Amino acid sequence: MFAQLSGRARLTMGVLAAVLLLVTGVAIGYLVPTLRQPGDDSVDAGFARDMSTHHAQAVEMAMFAFRLGNSDHVRTLGYDIAASQQWQIGQMQTWLVEWHLSPTTSTRAMAWMPDGQNALQPDGRMPGMASKAELDKLKSATGKDFDALWAQLMLRHHLGGIHMAEVAATKASTPEVRDAAEKMRVAQQYDISQLTELLKDLGAQPLSS
Repeated sequence: MFAQLSGRARLTMGVLAAVLLLVTGVAIGYLVPTLRQPGDDSVDAGFARDMSTHHAQAVEMAMFAFRLGNSDHVRTLGYDIAASQQWQIGQMQTWLVEWHLSPTTSTRAMAWMPDGQNALQPDGRMPGMASKAELDKLKSATGKDFDALWAQLMLRHHLGGIHMAEVAATKASTPEVRDAAEKMRVAQQYDISQLTELLKDLGAQPLSS
C-alpha cells in the first residue's frame, strides 16, 4: 500500500511518522523521571521531612551555643553545626519541591523507618530531640553550666538522628538521598567525637537517655 502512494504522500507520511516518534520520545523523557521520583510514603520523602524537623532543632540549639557559649570552642562548634545543618535543610526541602511533594505530612514521624515509630519518645518527639523544658533550661544556663548542658543535649540529639541517616543511606531509592544521608552520618559522627571530648574537658557525662 505504501508503494502505491505518490512521492508527496509518502514524504508527508514519513514526516508525520518522524514527528510522532519525536513527540513520543519527548513524552517518555518527561514521564520516566516522574515515574522514578520517590512517592509520598517513600523512605526518601520520609527522611527529607523528618530529618528537616530534626535538623531544625539542632540549628536552634547550635545558635544558642553561638550566642551564649562560654568558650570559643563551643561558639565555633555551634556555628559550624548551625551552618551545615541549615544548608542540609535547604537541600532536603529542594528535593521535596522537585518531587512535587508537600514538605509536611499527617503521617506520624519515622513511619518510613523499620520499627521507627517504636523509637519515638512518649510525647511523639523523634529520638534525641530535646523537650521544651530542656530548651528553656538551656537558654537560662550560663558559663560552663551552659557549655556542659549544650554539649549533653547536642550529643544526644546527634545520636538520635544518626540512625535515621544510616537507614536512608542504605534504603533510599535515589542516589542523591543515599549520598547526602551518608555524608550527614559522617559529619554527625565527627561532631559526636568533638562533643564527647568537650564533655570530658568540662568534667561532665553524657545524658543517660
